[in-house]
Amino acid sequence: MTDRHDEWRLLSGSTLVGTIYVDEPGMPWQRGRFSAEPAFSQFKPWFDEINALVEAGEFERFDVVYDLIEGALTLQSPSGPVAEFLLHIDQECACFRWDEAPATS
Repeated sequence: MTDRHDEWRLLSGSTLVGTIYVDEPGMPWQRGRFSAEPAFSQFKPWFDEINALVEAGEFERFDVVYDLIEGALTLQSPSGPVAEFLLHIDQECACFRWDEAPATS
């Protein structure tokens, strides 16, 4: 479980894209403040599109757009990278869930 004040890092390769400062730990969703780095600007449109799709209830396109995020970014917990994650970023707010092991089909 995530602790309050944990810092999670969003990376593109070895480039820091942003940091999530958890202020609402919980399972399955964690919430916190997102502090973007300059590299986030290239990924922000994807997160904006995800937010618009969710708001409009257009879930059939969600996976296509989220695959871009999942393919380009990794999420690193305080103890290391996680295998899978679902991350929403809206301005300075981040909400995410994660799993230590990849899902099996």
